[in-house]
Amino acid sequence: MNMQEAKKKGKAVKYTFFDRDLSWLSFNERVLTEASRDTVPLMERIKFLAIYSSNLDEFYRVRIPALKALHKLTRDKKNTENDSQVDTINRVVMKQQTFFGSIIREQILPALRQHNIHLVYNEPVPETIERFLQDYFMNVVAAYIHIVNISSPTDFFPENNRIYLAATVATTKGEETSFVINVPSESLPRFYNVQHDGTHYIVFLDDIMKMFIGKLFYNQPVLSCKSFKITRDAELDLEDEFEGNIAKKIEKKIAQRDSGLATRFLYEPAMKQQTIDLLRNRFGLKGADFIKGGVYHNLKDLSSIQIHNPQLLYNPYPLKKYTITSDKDCLLDDITKRDIILHAPYHSYETVLRFFNEAAIDVHVTRIYVTLYRVASDSRIVNALINAARNGKKVMVFVELKARFDEANNIKWAKRMKSSGVTIIDSIPALKVHAKLAVIKKKCAKGYEYNGLLATGNFNESTARFYTDHVLFTAHQPMLREAEDLFLFLKKRRRPKASDEMKFEHLLVGQFNLQQRFIGLIEREIQYAKNNVQASLMIKLNNLEDQVLISKLYEASQAGVKINLIVRSICCLVPGVAGMSENIHVTRIVDRYLEHGRIFLFGNNGNPEVYLGSADWMNRNIYRRIEVCFPVYDPQLKSELIEILSLQVADTLQAVRIDSDLNNIPVTSDKPLRSQEAICSLIAQNQNDIY
Repeated sequence: MNMQEAKKKGKAVKYTFFDRDLSWLSFNERVLTEASRDTVPLMERIKFLAIYSSNLDEFYRVRIPALKALHKLTRDKKNTENDSQVDTINRVVMKQQTFFGSIIREQILPALRQHNIHLVYNEPVPETIERFLQDYFMNVVAAYIHIVNISSPTDFFPENNRIYLAATVATTKGEETSFVINVPSESLPRFYNVQHDGTHYIVFLDDIMKMFIGKLFYNQPVLSCKSFKITRDAELDLEDEFEGNIAKKIEKKIAQRDSGLATRFLYEPAMKQQTIDLLRNRFGLKGADFIKGGVYHNLKDLSSIQIHNPQLLYNPYPLKKYTITSDKDCLLDDITKRDIILHAPYHSYETVLRFFNEAAIDVHVTRIYVTLYRVASDSRIVNALINAARNGKKVMVFVELKARFDEANNIKWAKRMKSSGVTIIDSIPALKVHAKLAVIKKKCAKGYEYNGLLATGNFNESTARFYTDHVLFTAHQPMLREAEDLFLFLKKRRRPKASDEMKFEHLLVGQFNLQQRFIGLIEREIQYAKNNVQASLMIKLNNLEDQVLISKLYEASQAGVKINLIVRSICCLVPGVAGMSENIHVTRIVDRYLEHGRIFLFGNNGNPEVYLGSADWMNRNIYRRIEVCFPVYDPQLKSELIEILSLQVADTLQAVRIDSDLNNIPVTSDKPLRSQEAICSLIAQNQNDIY
């Protein structure tokens, strides 16, 4: 009996879903594949290797501890599923790591040598440059070296994801002593550059230390010297409580983060079992997964290699700038006249910065409301907000202090803003605010009017250079009044309750109406399909996990709704299964920019509705965050977004299709199309037409 027959007979329908962690690993494999493509400039390929490595480190810091914790909770029930899950993950990762190594050895290193660049990688260092390296070791590196004798018990604690060398040294009495030595890559560059005889040599700091490590032991024989690193649990376990200063609690937790339980011990293949056992016992690593890695760890540092050759990089796409049309040369006046949309990084982010700058100095602006999730380390936006407060405006900023790995930076800026007179709304315990909203309130002849920014990505001028996002500038008064109501609710610093009478007609707000509205919009397409009216959905997300919404998409597919999904990384929906999802196609795009914008297109019987927003369809976004999605009403902007989606679905060069076995299947076509390149051209053309 297939699913359709089961539904007709009133039987429960059992849908299938991809595992979220294996799906994420499939995405990281796609990143790794980009590093293997000879159509990608050489230094860009090295960057993709670095991105892959960085992604994997975070995965082991965040997801593996969660799986281990789940296993600990269920082991009394003799549930071995999570144990086997970790084993499966480790096997997949090992296969990818083997591919990683082959890319470097067989592709990257030979290609570098064609440009007279010699990256010394798991091979003897050329004798011609040894004297340069010895001088560097003795004059610079030695100042940062910490040596720990581990043959005896020690209270030394290896830090998270730092590289160490485990050395075994022969003593004058014929005995052996074991030491741990730090590789100080947090204080010194990971790579040392030497220009000699027309060749550019790049040498790992690790290899320099291994070459001259004997000098640390009075030239006693070093019998073995192998590298390792320990990955630790990075999650912050914040209490579900309202009392006390949450910023101080988070600061305390951040200080403890690098002291978390070990989840992975990654070691050089030739390390002796005796050394492994000694390190396990000395550092209490019984709960960690011991994984044989490569000779080098933390290859995310590959992104720091400095080679100044433009031929080895992408040619930058031309940056489009918004031209202000107001007689007063005022962006806020332009926004009052019409909606404007910017597509980062194809558009200059200067327009977003100008929005905040104008708000800070406009004498008619009385209030500014902003949500900040990940703040740039040197944020011009925050500086504008500080100046706005100094200029007498009431500025209210919600700073999400629990943004993972950005907590310390966000706390720093929150303190600075608060000391300058900005009203800071602290994080809400057990609930993250992930919405991207900025609203300004101005005095006018009729009382007050609003201008606003609603975005798919953070107000962060640094990440705006390489994340694709969409920023809507609007003066739609009802929508912005709803946004103001949301800020006033956030000020209460509590979770929403069923009794809260918050009415959102335009905005889709997580914890209030977001999931229900999306379900309703999908249901409308289902009803069209059942009435033999053409029905379609096109949705672009970073991650798709929530089984409630996925099940609704399955139901839509069964009804005959044509569904195109563009999902960058985690995708738990299984496409192309007869009787369940045969009308669903899933596209994944990895290219020079990180796809980050969320777009939701509902066909609506030829009168399409388009929404943008901050929300992925993940459990965390749907059930544990305040998210905001918002409609695009302007017909011309709506058409532009629909065309952008259509170009991405039609990508034949950087896109893959996810099949029912979670494979990344390359797209074959006689018509080559690179969507990011095509979108850049589209924006240039539309800018000429609109502005």
